[in-house]
Amino acid sequence: MYTESVVKTIYLNNLTNNIEEIPKDKNVFVFDLDGTLAESKVNIDSEMGSLLAKLLIKGRVAIIGGASFEQMSSQLPDNIMKDNSLLNNLLLLPLDGGSFYKYQNNIWQEVYKHDLSLLQRKAIGEAFARAVGELGHVQPEKTYGVIIEDRGGQTTWSALGQEAPLSEKQKWNKSENGLRFKIVSKLKEYIPDMEVRVAGLTSIDVTLKGIDKKFGIEQIEKYLNVSKTDIIFFGDVFEPEGNDYPALEAGALCYKVDSVQDTKNMIRYILD
Repeated sequence: MYTESVVKTIYLNNLTNNIEEIPKDKNVFVFDLDGTLAESKVNIDSEMGSLLAKLLIKGRVAIIGGASFEQMSSQLPDNIMKDNSLLNNLLLLPLDGGSFYKYQNNIWQEVYKHDLSLLQRKAIGEAFARAVGELGHVQPEKTYGVIIEDRGGQTTWSALGQEAPLSEKQKWNKSENGLRFKIVSKLKEYIPDMEVRVAGLTSIDVTLKGIDKKFGIEQIEKYLNVSKTDIIFFGDVFEPEGNDYPALEAGALCYKVDSVQDTKNMIRYILD
């Protein structure tokens, strides 16, 4: 039986940030959203929209992120939203794979959705309060929107609130000193029947056990009837507590980006 360290080594063999190691024969392209296709809760820009449009002609594209369906779909670029032929090749998996949407007959259709129960949501909220309190974290005087957001199939804690400006989130992220990873460690103790992952610049996502990007990629495989060898995943947070790490566990080839510009460069390389 493999030890945990050996298993992690096997996973990491699927991870690269060397553009020249990426084969050009992949035909299913799966993307994290915030930090990969766009800045946190910012619309995908026109340059990325143009690149994605070309990629949607080449193969199938899926987006898996922690956002709700409403948030995720609102970040899509106009050139794609106005072209049904492109949308037909696009899959959306909000809530880190907790729900799945396809575009068919000119509308978005829900393939599945896994919601948390009211008792589970209550337990998650109490666990956040306990973890943050024990770590002595003091909420900033200035916050933007709710700190803990109920997204149905996911509960998300954001240090500055769900509507914080990008500049403030970037500033907080540079000074957090690992706070979120400490909170995650405590949450895993308090709510062991949940998936807990660091996400974006200021957030922590909690979903049902087994609902993560590994699960999402497996659903894409089944829906498209493809193998994991056909898939390449792009993300920015591959630490073991990060919400992109489960993509490694799914066995897909993963490309780590450090910025949205990295993603653009990688798509250009694939299209070349």
